[in-house]
Amino acid sequence: MDNRSEIREFLTSRRAKISPHQAGLPSYGTRRVPGLRRTEVAQLAGVSVEYYSRLERGDLSGVSDQVLDALARALRLNDAERTHLEDLARAAGPGPRRRRRPTPDQVRPSVQRLLDSMTGAPAFVMNGRGDVLAANALGRALYAPMFDAARGATPNHARFIFLDARSHLFWGDWERAADDTVALLHGQAGRDPYDKDLTDLVGELSTQSEDFRTRWARHDVRQHHLGAKPFHHPVVGDLHLTYESMDLPADGLTLVAYGTEPASDSEDKLRLLASWAATLDTAGPQQEQTPPSRRG
Repeated sequence: MDNRSEIREFLTSRRAKISPHQAGLPSYGTRRVPGLRRTEVAQLAGVSVEYYSRLERGDLSGVSDQVLDALARALRLNDAERTHLEDLARAAGPGPRRRRRPTPDQVRPSVQRLLDSMTGAPAFVMNGRGDVLAANALGRALYAPMFDAARGATPNHARFIFLDARSHLFWGDWERAADDTVALLHGQAGRDPYDKDLTDLVGELSTQSEDFRTRWARHDVRQHHLGAKPFHHPVVGDLHLTYESMDLPADGLTLVAYGTEPASDSEDKLRLLASWAATLDTAGPQQEQTPPSRRG
């Protein structure tokens, strides 16, 4: 990734999102472009126009924490955007370009055992590029369409969402899933702009998906620690699952686990999914696509 380009486009896109009225500034006449002018951001941040122009040209090298704080306030950055700005500044810092320690391409046996012990919850471990490096049986069953699309390769959330038509049926809210996935990739680009695998992934998706290109140009970043997601599973139908994500600091990876509301229809369907997953090793090709019957 081009760090200077990322900085320039991120700051420009954030500036375009804020109107003078939102910033508490007077506005006169019609503006040719949306959002604040550079002079107004500089005024709000308490820096000179020349200095802010340098920052927006992509040069964050040597910028102080105080200036970053002032810039975050002026641009009304949320927590995820503020962290992204700090990551971009860190990557632009003085000294030789040092890539972060590469994340592993497989999980430690103890992590896999942890996943396998979670028999009642779909769970998987992924890296910052959205590669699913490991999953438990219920996690593989839940994401069966994505694992199938990977054809034996490492499943990747972004490739499935933007390059496989089945993703539109699988995700109950495809637009949101697409937005969230691109936002996660932008966050990873800020943390490690020298990740060649990420650069290759973004290049692949940019050349093959207009939906991806449009979202990538927005430079949105988000944090996803908890929430809810709707699915339409080809075997058990509609599911509404809550999720929690937990960092694995020793590996630079993230563990994601899903659950349901007690006594809900989704809880019942998750049990059905677990029963279906348990038959996959022994069922024939015709049986694998036949869901177990529901009780009641």
